[in-house]
Amino acid sequence: MQHWMNALNRHWGIAAELKRLDGEYDLNFLAESANGSRYLLKVMRAGCGAELVEMQIAALDHIGAAAPGLPVAKAVAALEGSKLVEVADADGVTRLVWLQEGLTGDCYARVCPHSEDLILKLGRVLGATDRALDGFGHPALSRDFKWDLTAARWIEGELDVIRDDTRRALINGIADEFAAIEDRLNALPKQAIHNDANDYNILVEGDLGRHGISGLIDFGDMCAAPKVCELAIAGAYVVLDHPTPARALAALVRGYHAVNRLSPEEIGLIWPLLRMRLAVSVVNSALMALDHPDDPYVTISQRPAWRFLERGAQGDGLMTARLRAACGLPVTEGAERVRTYIDAHRGALPALIGEDLSEAPIGDLSVERSTWPRDPFHMPVEDAARIGAVVPDAPVWLGHYSEPRLIYTEPGFCAGPWRASDRRTVHLGVDVLAPAGTLLHAPLSGRVEAVENRSDPLDYGGVVILHHETPQGDAFYTLFGHVDPEVCDRLKPGDPVAQGSAFCRLGTPEQNGGWAPHAHFQLALMADGMAPDWPGVADPDDLAFWAEICPNPAALLNLPDEKIAYLPTSRQEVLQDRLAHFGGNLRLTYDEPVMLVRGWRHHLFDEWGRPFLDAYNNVPHVGHAHPRIQAIATDQLGRVNTNTRYLHPAQTAFANKLQSKLPDPLQVCFFVNSGSEANELALRLARAHSGAKGIVTPDHGYHGNTTGAIDISAYKFNAPGGTGPSDWVELVEVADDYRGRFRRDDPERARKFANLVDPTIAALQAKGHGLAGFIAETFPSVGGQIIPPAGYLPAVYDKVRAAGGVCIADEVQTGLGRLGEHYFGFEQQGAVPDIVVLGKPIGNGHPIGVVVTTRAIADSFAQGPEFFSTFGGSTLSCRVGKEVLDIVDDEGLQDNAQRMGARLIDGLRQIERDFTCVGDVRGLGLFLGVELVNPDRSEATEICAYVKNRMRDHRILIGSEGPKDNILKIRPPLTIEAEDVDMILVTLRGILGEVGDYAPPATCDHTHHHGGCGCC
Repeated sequence: MQHWMNALNRHWGIAAELKRLDGEYDLNFLAESANGSRYLLKVMRAGCGAELVEMQIAALDHIGAAAPGLPVAKAVAALEGSKLVEVADADGVTRLVWLQEGLTGDCYARVCPHSEDLILKLGRVLGATDRALDGFGHPALSRDFKWDLTAARWIEGELDVIRDDTRRALINGIADEFAAIEDRLNALPKQAIHNDANDYNILVEGDLGRHGISGLIDFGDMCAAPKVCELAIAGAYVVLDHPTPARALAALVRGYHAVNRLSPEEIGLIWPLLRMRLAVSVVNSALMALDHPDDPYVTISQRPAWRFLERGAQGDGLMTARLRAACGLPVTEGAERVRTYIDAHRGALPALIGEDLSEAPIGDLSVERSTWPRDPFHMPVEDAARIGAVVPDAPVWLGHYSEPRLIYTEPGFCAGPWRASDRRTVHLGVDVLAPAGTLLHAPLSGRVEAVENRSDPLDYGGVVILHHETPQGDAFYTLFGHVDPEVCDRLKPGDPVAQGSAFCRLGTPEQNGGWAPHAHFQLALMADGMAPDWPGVADPDDLAFWAEICPNPAALLNLPDEKIAYLPTSRQEVLQDRLAHFGGNLRLTYDEPVMLVRGWRHHLFDEWGRPFLDAYNNVPHVGHAHPRIQAIATDQLGRVNTNTRYLHPAQTAFANKLQSKLPDPLQVCFFVNSGSEANELALRLARAHSGAKGIVTPDHGYHGNTTGAIDISAYKFNAPGGTGPSDWVELVEVADDYRGRFRRDDPERARKFANLVDPTIAALQAKGHGLAGFIAETFPSVGGQIIPPAGYLPAVYDKVRAAGGVCIADEVQTGLGRLGEHYFGFEQQGAVPDIVVLGKPIGNGHPIGVVVTTRAIADSFAQGPEFFSTFGGSTLSCRVGKEVLDIVDDEGLQDNAQRMGARLIDGLRQIERDFTCVGDVRGLGLFLGVELVNPDRSEATEICAYVKNRMRDHRILIGSEGPKDNILKIRPPLTIEAEDVDMILVTLRGILGEVGDYAPPATCDHTHHHGGCGCC
C-alpha cells in the first residue's frame, strides 16, 4: 500500500491515504487527501495493453467535454502532463497507472429501495451518456470479447456446461430468439457505449428514499454496438430480484428515451437482448465454475439471473408493448388505426345480443359502491350467481368497463404471497347481463382465434376469441366469455365468423363458471403475449398500460364511451374538498394519503380495490365490517333506538356482561358516546367524590378532544399552538424504563418512578387545589406504547389514595383483551382502579364510551345534578357494545391476541438484534411499540416517518407515536392472523434494510468485470 501511496505523491503530487477497493484483475484504491479531496487510483494488471486504458481516458475526456454535467469521473493528468504513467511495482514489474477524480456514493447494488424514480434517473443518465458518446471513436472499441452483446452467440457452443436439462433448454431457447433478431440488431447503427452498466458500476447518493445517480464508473468494457445494447445490459441488472421487474424495466426505458430517443425497432429488441445478456452471464459463470469448483461465490452469483429467467416473466409481446407505452408509442403498430376504424363504425354495427343497448341500465359492482362479496378474499361459487340481482327486475343490464371490483377473489388474481399483495381488480371488458341462452352476434366479421371451455369455478366457462383486421391489415381481437360451452363443438381456430352472425349463446351458471348469465365482452389490440390467459382484469397500478391494450369496447356495442366507462371518485378532488371544507389542523396519515372505502376484518381497501393490512386501527376491535355487528345494528334500528330514560333489557345486559370482566369494586356503569366524554365524566366523578380539583397525569398523555380532556392531555396542551397546562394539573414523568431517568438495569425503578408522584401531589395541595385524582392511560400509547415496570401502578395508586384522590385507568387503548394475557392493562400491573374508562373499541367503531366505577363514587356523584347523555346507553349502542364483548369471547380473540402478539414480538425482537436503529421493542399482545433511534440513541424521528410511509407503500398501515414521533405503533384489530404477522415482519425487515442500518453482505459479480469493478 505504501508503495502506491508514494507513486501517487511522486507522479501527481498528492499525499493521501489509500483504501483497497474490489477489482477482478486490477488494483483499485480510494485515495483521500488531508484536504478531503477524493481520487480513484487505478493500477492495471501486469501486461495490460495501453490501448484499452487510453480508450477509457479518451472516452472520459470526450464525455466531460460533450456533457460536463454527467456524473462521470475525469482522468487527472500527472505532473509530467500524461494521464497514463508507467510505475514499477514492488517486484519490479512495470504497471500502467492512472488517476480519476473520486465520485461519491455507494453502489446501486447496496442501495435500497430500487424505486421506479431512481431507475428512471438511471435511464436518463445512460441515455445522456450514450448521446455524449455518439461520435466518439477509438481503435480499441472494435475488439473481440465475450461481453460484446452483438457477438453473444458464442454461448451456443458452450451450452453443455449447463448440466440441468431444463435450464439448458431454456438458455438454448433464448439463444434461438437472439438468432432470430440478429439481423435486425446488426442493421442498427453502432456507436461507443459503456456496455457494463451493472449494479456495481452505478453509484447512488442520498438516503431514506431520496436517491439520485451520482456516478457511472468503469468504462473498461466499452465497445462499439447499437445503443439499444446499453439499455438491455442495464436492464438485465435492474430487473433482477426487483418486486415488479416489468415496471422497473419500463421506468429505465422511459428515462433513457426522454433524453435519447429510441425508434420502435430499437424498443422491440430490448427484451430479447436483455434475456440474452443474462444467458451470457449464466453460461460464463458456469464456465468459471469448472475452473473454480470450490468457489461458492461463482454459484451464488448466478442465482438472481436464474430466478428471473425461470420464473416465466412477461412474454416478448407484452413486454415490448409495455416498453412502447413507456415511450409514448401505441402498444402495437397500427393500434391507432384500429381505434379509428372501430370508432368510424360506431352506431352502425350489429347489436351484440340482437337489441339496442343504449337504454340498458348500468349495474355497479365497484369497490366503492358495492358491498359484495362480503369477504373480499373468498367468494363461494354459489354466490357468483348473485351478480344478476345487482339491478333488480332488469332482464338486460350492463356492467362498467374499467371498474374496480372485489369479486375477483381467487389466488390467481393476487401477485404476491400476502393477502395485501398487489391484486388484479379492474375489469377490462364490459358485462352484458341477459338471460341464459341469449344469442351473441359478431359485431364484425373475423375468424376464430381461440375457443375453449374453462370449466373451473369462477372462470370463463365457454370462451371465444375472434381475430379481426382493418382494411389496412391491422389485427385486433374480441373476446366473448361465459358462453355456452357447446360452442367448442361447433367452432375451431381458423373458422370464419360473419358479421352479424349468431355464433354462440350465453351459458347458465352451471356452464359459465358459476356466474349469473352474462357476456364478458372485451376488445384487445394485440394477441402476442395474451394467450393462454387472455386476462380480463388488471392490477390498478398497471391500468394505464392495460387500458392501452384493451380499450373501452363501447364503439363495438354502438354506445358512447361514457355510457359504460367507470368514473371513480377522484382522490385528488376529495383531498381538495377536504382542504376547502375542514380545518388545517385535521391531519392525514402518510405522505401519500389513502382513501379507504371498504374493510373486512383486519384488511382495508382503497377506491381501486388495493388491499391494505390494517395493523394500526384499534377501534375496529373485532375487525372491520363484522357481520354480527352489522346484523345486531340493523336489527335494533329496525326496532327502536331510545335512551336511558326508558327501561330496556339491552342496557342491563350490556352492563352485566361488562361487569363480569371487571373486579368486584367496579359495579356502576355510565354510558356515553366517546372516550373523550367518558374521561370528562371521570373527572366529574373524581371531583365529586374527593371534593378537590387537582389532577396528576403522566406527561404526553392523551385522553380526548373535549375541553376537559385536553386540559389533562399534555400531548395536546403542550403541542405547538397549545394552551399549556392548567394551574390544577401536574405532570409526572412517564414510567418509561427505556428512555426515562430510571432504566431497566435498576431493580428499584418502579418504586422510583412512583415516587415522582409525591412532589406533584404536594404542589397541588400547596396551590390549594387538593388532589381529585390520578388519571393515566394504563399503558401510555401516545407517549410511546410504554409498558410501565411491574409494581409501578399499585405504588402510585397507594400514594394517590393516601392523599384523598381517586385512581382513574384510561383503558381505551389497552382494554377488552388486546393485551392477550390480560383483559385490562391494570390487571397486568396487579392494580385495581377506582374508575375505568372505555372508548370506541367497545363499539367496534360505533360511537360509544363507558365509565365504570365503585358504588361509593357513584353515590357521591349522585348528590349533584342529574346525569344524562342522550345517546349514551341507547338501545342500539348497548346491543352493539355487548355484541363486541360476546364476539371477543366467542371467537377467542383474546387468545388470538396473545398468540399473534407473541409471534409478532418474537419477530420484532429478532429485528431489534439485527438493526442498530431499533432501540427497543416493547408491548403485550397486540399493543406493541418499536422505538427507532439514531447511532447516538437520540430519537430517530425522520427514520420513523420514512418507515411508516414505506410500510404504507407495501400495503401495511401502522402509526407512529412518542414525544419525538420516533416509535412505530402496531395495534391491529384482534382478528389478525399468522400470515399477516409474517407480512409485517418480513416487510419491516426489508424497509429497515433500506435505511442503510443493516443489509446482508453484498458481493460484486466479478465474473464479468475487466477494468476492476471500482466498488466504493
